[in-house]
Amino acid sequence: MRRVLIAVAASLGILGSFAGDQHARSDLETWREIAWPFPRDGWPAGRAFRCTDDGCGGEIELYVRPKIGFCNCDRGVTDDDEVDRVVDLDLISQRFAPLESGRTIRVADMPGRLRPYDLRLADGSEHSAVGIAVSRRCDLLVAVAQGNSTVPRIQKIAMELLGSREIGRWMVAAMDGR
Repeated sequence: MRRVLIAVAASLGILGSFAGDQHARSDLETWREIAWPFPRDGWPAGRAFRCTDDGCGGEIELYVRPKIGFCNCDRGVTDDDEVDRVVDLDLISQRFAPLESGRTIRVADMPGRLRPYDLRLADGSEHSAVGIAVSRRCDLLVAVAQGNSTVPRIQKIAMELLGSREIGRWMVAAMDGR
């Protein structure tokens, strides 16, 4: 009888650990990390992700990287002109146009701005995009999400990924130069 109880307890423990693993699975389960698709420039490559899951509402890609020492130390990212200049949309296409004024946001406890764009790719296809620029001290973290979904959907999906524990930890480490 004691062996049966031990076996049952062990099974429950194993099942409980599987259930915990299922619950604690990566925050990135709908995203797949891809190689940084852009040529080298003055900044280190960042991380790139693609979501083709039905939950994304289309194919969406997100590119995020730090730009250490590239922010106004006193005020951070406070206007749309700065977002337009720094968010790396020009790496995707030179043909982008803001849809409206941006809004203030916080990502990984860093303040900044988010702005939606229309984006025309080299093949002539049109995509929606969201540019995100946040700062900490004199450092900048930029992200661009683009895809064939609507701006609100791309914004929601991108902010969920950037708000995940896993990416949040990476962003903080990247901003600290680790």
